[in-house]
Amino acid sequence: MAKYIITGGNRLEGSIRVPGAKNSVLPILAAALLTDEQSVIRDCPNLVDIEKAVGILRAVGCKVKIEGGTIIVDPSNITTHIIPDEYVKEIRSSIIFLGAMVARAGKARVTYPGGCEIGQRPINLHLKGLEDLGVNIEESYGYIECKESKLTGADIHLDYPSVGATENIIMAATAAHGYTIIRNAAKEPEITDLQDFINAMGGCVAGAGTSTIMVEGRRPLRGADHTIIPDRIVAGTYLGAAAITGGEIMVENVVFDHVQPIIAKLRETGAVIRASGSAVHIKSKDRPFPVYKTTTLPHPGFPTDMQAPLVSILTVARGTSVVVETIFENRFKHVPELMRMGADIRIDGKTAVIQGVEKLRGAEVLSWDLRGGAALVLAGLRAEGQTVIDDLHHIERGYERLEHSLRSIGAQIDKVED
Repeated sequence: MAKYIITGGNRLEGSIRVPGAKNSVLPILAAALLTDEQSVIRDCPNLVDIEKAVGILRAVGCKVKIEGGTIIVDPSNITTHIIPDEYVKEIRSSIIFLGAMVARAGKARVTYPGGCEIGQRPINLHLKGLEDLGVNIEESYGYIECKESKLTGADIHLDYPSVGATENIIMAATAAHGYTIIRNAAKEPEITDLQDFINAMGGCVAGAGTSTIMVEGRRPLRGADHTIIPDRIVAGTYLGAAAITGGEIMVENVVFDHVQPIIAKLRETGAVIRASGSAVHIKSKDRPFPVYKTTTLPHPGFPTDMQAPLVSILTVARGTSVVVETIFENRFKHVPELMRMGADIRIDGKTAVIQGVEKLRGAEVLSWDLRGGAALVLAGLRAEGQTVIDDLHHIERGYERLEHSLRSIGAQIDKVED
């Protein structure tokens, strides 16, 4: 099992590039099933989750080539509507293939998905949205069976602005007769990226980035050539690495509007941040200021995926900060590990109260989930002495060669295989 060994204390300096967004690549790979023509998807990071999604495509009959950061999907010969268990149980986002497969094959079979243990992420909104479009759904023995006789556009209101449910409904609606309206839709930038890909295929999706999305179904779809948007959470993590080390770096390939909620919080810590084109420059204080209160919310609020890295930064702030997690109930699993490093944090339900300390100390800690693992990396960059982070597979689900990227801006971090 791989581990990171980090010697903290280095001030990060230099420039670093952000790859394409994992959370855009995954639904767009699924959307490649909507046509029988070849699609080219560019700037895809080399991640375990994407590898699993490619495995799903190959298992259902697609021919897939990977050339550097480009994935070429030929879905002309789909051989099955069954999405294999071996992939689905490992990545939560595999559920996104449900809507695409129903649109393409008229039916789909999938087991309940796995992924990080950060709390319940029920898929009832996905299933209800598909049912509203005319999909018959049966659940038995841990499997979901979907069949449709005639997909028909519908007016769908989501009880919660779920990203995955919004994406699944959009993809299924491309094959529905008439128009579909999705109300209280998720507004995340990855939804807009999916819209742009489907429209490049000849589809008609409008309203992504707002709470109301409209899809005109039954338009002929063709292959498309598409470049993935930059990963806003990876960008935020790099900016956070500078903030916790008192560093000064340039983060390249960033859409400023996508990271604005993150930048607003980092500015509260005292960091000076400015944008120039697609680059963001950050210059941080040696010790950050505390942040009175941060509450995670759906976009455009502060993203839950940045909660753990922010908590790490605030562990060395000059005062007390409060962070409230409203999205996932188990997303403070990194806190006991930070406390092993000397952090002073109290948890009360959904709230973390962080009393900043002058120093963190290196320790052996465990990565329980993707973003919590990133938080431990940030803490290790600041801590005195050596930090060992065990069980890297969660981190590698969302960060491509993180150790290589951080070393390029001055971090002392190595990946070691046991």
